[in-house]
Amino acid sequence: MAASSITQSSSFFTEHRRLLFFFLFLSLSNAQPSSSSRPHALVLPIYKDPTSLQYVIQINQRTPQLAVKLVVDLGGKFTWVHCNQSYISSKYRPVLCDSPQCSLASKCSKCVVCADTTPRESWCHNQACSIYTTNPITGSTSNGELSSDTVTLQSTNGSITISDVTVRQFAFGCETTTNVLEGLALGAEGMVGLGRSGLSLDSQFSAAFRFPRKFALCLSSGRGVIFFGDGPYMMQPGFDYGPFIGDFVTGIDISTPLSYTPLFTNPISTTGYSAAGEFSTDYFIAVKGIEVDGERVVINEALLSINKKNGIGGAKISTLVPYTTMETSIFKAFTSLYIKKAKEVNMATVPPVAPFNVCFNSSTLIKINPRIGVLVPRIDLVLPNNTSFGFLGPRNTMVRINDEVTCLGFVDGGLKPRTSIVIGGLQLEENLLQFDIPRSRLGFSSTLLFRPTSCSYFKSQF
Repeated sequence: MAASSITQSSSFFTEHRRLLFFFLFLSLSNAQPSSSSRPHALVLPIYKDPTSLQYVIQINQRTPQLAVKLVVDLGGKFTWVHCNQSYISSKYRPVLCDSPQCSLASKCSKCVVCADTTPRESWCHNQACSIYTTNPITGSTSNGELSSDTVTLQSTNGSITISDVTVRQFAFGCETTTNVLEGLALGAEGMVGLGRSGLSLDSQFSAAFRFPRKFALCLSSGRGVIFFGDGPYMMQPGFDYGPFIGDFVTGIDISTPLSYTPLFTNPISTTGYSAAGEFSTDYFIAVKGIEVDGERVVINEALLSINKKNGIGGAKISTLVPYTTMETSIFKAFTSLYIKKAKEVNMATVPPVAPFNVCFNSSTLIKINPRIGVLVPRIDLVLPNNTSFGFLGPRNTMVRINDEVTCLGFVDGGLKPRTSIVIGGLQLEENLLQFDIPRSRLGFSSTLLFRPTSCSYFKSQF
């Protein structure tokens, strides 16, 4: 245990030295994300694409501005965009290969060398920072350039949107490979990275506007919201909550109260391409066990720890996985106990519907009310310090296939997955997740379904 703690601590401080170097560079260099504005926080709407089940944002990039749709990758190292001849901006600049930004993109970054025969109109810039971008949906990796341009989005005081603000020299990857967008939501032109990196979206916003490096994710089955910066994070009450009509004046601060659990760094990168010695930019948490209606699932708990030599194991959070996945032995033990608890409330099983392994006859589910849905067993991920991340109702645990069939929204992740538990989008919806990077902790609310509001109720001018 002591050796593990020392390794974890060493990984944590090494990563923070790299980030400290990045912010020192920002304070001394002209080649940096910057802005003359000093907003309290920023806000972006986030939408769930109904076909791909991916979460999508839209930012205004370039000069003149152009709305660009990007798929959100919570653990992504940096933002990348498909660049082609239609990419036109007076503020575009390649990031040079001898810059600190380039070293943050990869430990083994190289300089772009354009061949003499390269057409003038091609997307190639001598001495630009050569990077590798990964499409985690298809698993493909391709070569591109690190570039910079302007990004515009809206500021907020936590209650409403206030005005547009612009980040200058925002660093992102330019990718020209024709099939790089395969598997992404329709209309998406790239991916936005929110991972533990000096080039992630939240890191660059924090540096440009000089607010704390925190961001809060509030996903919904329709439209949700991402806040960058500190709270409050105010939502309006639903129109079907008459007793709370007075809250329309000030709103409901969904960041009060929050429970907290540590965020951990996997010392081995979990991306498709990385240099030796690079950390994972995913967000890992210490899941100690799983409970169904208060009863502990019997599993090999060693699978819940990260192997420091190869990075295998542990539990992470992902916006790219629509349903929580579990290593096969964990999944079988979990679903076996869930079926037992479901039968106690007379839920009848039916043949499964892919990709799910456990499904029920919808008519045997006991209805509670329109907002909560039906009565189902409670699922808890047990965390350190007597805390737990609970999935309290069907909105976070069940998927309606049709009028007759409803399935448990968890998926078998296979015998040898890289990560034992990946907490997916369905289980995150209608919960506020605050990622506090300086303190390396995750703050999370209980489900908003038991409160008179929703992740879709931010008062905005989107």
